[in-house]
Amino acid sequence: MSDTSIAAVLLLPLGVVALAGVAASANGALDARSKGAPMRSGFAAPLWDTARLLRQQRRTIPGADSLLWRIAGAGLGIAAVLKMLVIPFGGFTFADLPVGLVWFNAMDVLLWALWWLLGWGANSTWSLVGGYRFLAQALSYEIPLMFALTAPAIGAGSLRLLDVQAAQHHLWFIVWMPVAFVVFAASVVAFSSWGPFHTALGKDISGGVLSELSGIDRLLVLGGRYAVLVAGAAFSVPLFLGGGAGPLLPASIWVVVKTCLVLAALLGLRRLFPMVRPDRLAEIAWVIVVPVVLVQLAVVAVVVGVNGGAL
Repeated sequence: MSDTSIAAVLLLPLGVVALAGVAASANGALDARSKGAPMRSGFAAPLWDTARLLRQQRRTIPGADSLLWRIAGAGLGIAAVLKMLVIPFGGFTFADLPVGLVWFNAMDVLLWALWWLLGWGANSTWSLVGGYRFLAQALSYEIPLMFALTAPAIGAGSLRLLDVQAAQHHLWFIVWMPVAFVVFAASVVAFSSWGPFHTALGKDISGGVLSELSGIDRLLVLGGRYAVLVAGAAFSVPLFLGGGAGPLLPASIWVVVKTCLVLAALLGLRRLFPMVRPDRLAEIAWVIVVPVVLVQLAVVAVVVGVNGGAL
């Protein structure tokens, strides 16, 4: 096994877990602040929850498809790590695929199956409703996300992330592709079942896909949700934020810094907007978002055609 493969197997999952832990602690602190409690108590809340869930006994439900149910729970974290494989840290990447953008999108589609299996495998009404709610939501965000991913590919003339990153040498894509960035960020929130798009875990359905999970199974899903959010935030860096470009610090550190900034924005987003029903989201996505992101694609295509490449 090559050194890169060993690093991918050992370091990447540890890095994702560390950033997911930081995100969970930051979110706990924001929750504590909103309740009027000291923020430092919120920072430690994920550690106490982890200890509690590790001691908690797994729930067993008659008729549940335990194998698929638990594969889905563990799969969220695995999908997040697989997404991170193609992200460049400066000039280094764990897997330099010529179709890195397509790889990310494929892992996103894998999340469809995982969230639905979490609902179906439990053999519970509320869990199944949560799984189908995610599918309904995915039908709304996936097409806009694919168009948003296409914009940087057109700008760089490549699906390889190192090429996309290099094409932003003079000007980051977020400057002249703001609509694509906003749609991408909203899609990250959606496929993480986060913020206004957490209908699959809604309180009105007793927690949806989480309703029957306990112990280590619940911990894997909650942690996997943060890991997916981290992977989405990290992917925005080479797509729209110039990759590792920045003064003084090494490129790999800049990637982590930019990832943390995007992650902080996504955590804050949870508190700014109410939950959006899947039917309402579909109306917004197909009537407003798709036409607007298509205009963004047309603008990018014209600029690249006239300029002979990215700005």
